[in-house]
Amino acid sequence: MKQIKYSRQREAIKNFLMTRNDHPTADFIYNNVRNEFPNISLGTVYRNLSLLVEMGEAIKVPSTDGCEHFDGDTSKHYHFICNKCSCIKDLQMGNIDIIDSVAANGFEGEICGHTAYFYGICPDCKCS
Repeated sequence: MKQIKYSRQREAIKNFLMTRNDHPTADFIYNNVRNEFPNISLGTVYRNLSLLVEMGEAIKVPSTDGCEHFDGDTSKHYHFICNKCSCIKDLQMGNIDIIDSVAANGFEGEICGHTAYFYGICPDCKCS
């Protein structure tokens, strides 16, 4: 990968994302980073988020609300996505790497990792 030029705006986007655990959308990030960079465009935010994902410094998380959500925590972890309110929550769970060998059963290729999302009803929606 070629050398990427430093960008104060990209750094601000990354720093903002690292402070969040609610998996914000690009629009939400844009509206907050504009406090520091009033002239930043939504396109710049999208391009920098895509670059951060490509560089492994952020994760793009799918959602049932039709928006892309982002996570600054790139450590190995799993997500729960609510079918009712579309919230995304980090799951605290043990190691499930055994799933790689389960998936490899009868597969002639090589499994090198996995991504898993869990869907259902979140605690808030379950109680309402």
